[in-house]
Amino acid sequence: MARSGPPRFSWVWVNDDGGDDDDGGGPKPQRSHRRKRSRSIEDDEEGHLIYHSGYMLRARYEIVCTLGEGAFGKVVECIDHEKGGARIALKIIKNIERYRDAAVSEVEVLEQINSLDCDRRYACVRMYDWFDHHGHICIAFELLGLSTYDFLKENIFQPFSMNHIRHMAYQIIRAVRFLHKNKLTHTDLKPENILFINSKFDIKYNPKMKRDERTLMNPDVKVVDFGNATYEHEHHTSVVSTRHYRAPEVILDLGWSHSCDVWSVGCILIEYYLGSTLFQTHDSKEHLAMMERVLGPIPTHMLQKTRKKRYVHHDKLDWDVHSSSGRYVRKQCKPLRVSFSFLNSSDHVQLFDLIERMLEYDVTKRITLDEAITTPFFHLKKNK
Repeated sequence: MARSGPPRFSWVWVNDDGGDDDDGGGPKPQRSHRRKRSRSIEDDEEGHLIYHSGYMLRARYEIVCTLGEGAFGKVVECIDHEKGGARIALKIIKNIERYRDAAVSEVEVLEQINSLDCDRRYACVRMYDWFDHHGHICIAFELLGLSTYDFLKENIFQPFSMNHIRHMAYQIIRAVRFLHKNKLTHTDLKPENILFINSKFDIKYNPKMKRDERTLMNPDVKVVDFGNATYEHEHHTSVVSTRHYRAPEVILDLGWSHSCDVWSVGCILIEYYLGSTLFQTHDSKEHLAMMERVLGPIPTHMLQKTRKKRYVHHDKLDWDVHSSSGRYVRKQCKPLRVSFSFLNSSDHVQLFDLIERMLEYDVTKRITLDEAITTPFFHLKKNK
């Protein structure tokens, strides 16, 4: 299932129970706009640190293996020799200015949210330490499990159970609501950025599907990747979010706020329910057409205000339903209300009702996360 947006990586498996953590070790990060990339024997051509198993950083962190990589750099598993051999995840940023600046922003955000959540009540990843290693910003995190996307992928895109969706949704909504209350918008919520604390599973044979399937043992999750998180007072870039989770107001260049995160959460929850991406496209106009197919017409006032005039004709989306793209959209997408007209179980109906309110076009009518947490879908969880 191909996706647009930043490259994906896994922060694989175990959680770290070893020792006390040192949240945000190191001095307050300072932004530097000079180019710090002095080509050294420790960097490859792309700006990655060259390392090997056993490589030591700060005479403290011993690299065990690579967990994954992205445009920003690499994530490695390390042994923390100052914490009794505890395992941590270390994000090693490329020695290139724009990635360094993004890392500095992420450190600042992580220091803020970790200090505001000393009791660890909210499901946001913990930063233990950060430092500069020969021009590479390195950020030490608790070691988590697979991302929810990678778990789906390794389970042949078999949807999560309703109880697991409810549990995960509750933790995600509480975490993102915590960000919003502290004037932050995450801006890049997607299944890749929701990680299981521990992704161990049982394997059971599904006679109906005639295959083995993984059943998650613990659905606890954490939100990660705060590199694009934006404060209310900061400059808001016109485009945010990975394509499939991007809100209509962002595509139409109408400005955005916390509510764009709510839209992303709605897309994530339906992906957990279906096992597949709701809006599978790489084109903005096709994306809007998919939204109309699933949710109905985009409000006229939004189309009238958009700066993207090429998407609009006579106050309507300029879209040919009879074109090859039009036929693809019709085949790929089904109206949400049709999907839930076939549901009998109350918790399925309640989930779809919540998703529908999250996928409201008009940001003034879209449900807030304060409201979302009190919807009937979560009543059963609170009563347990």
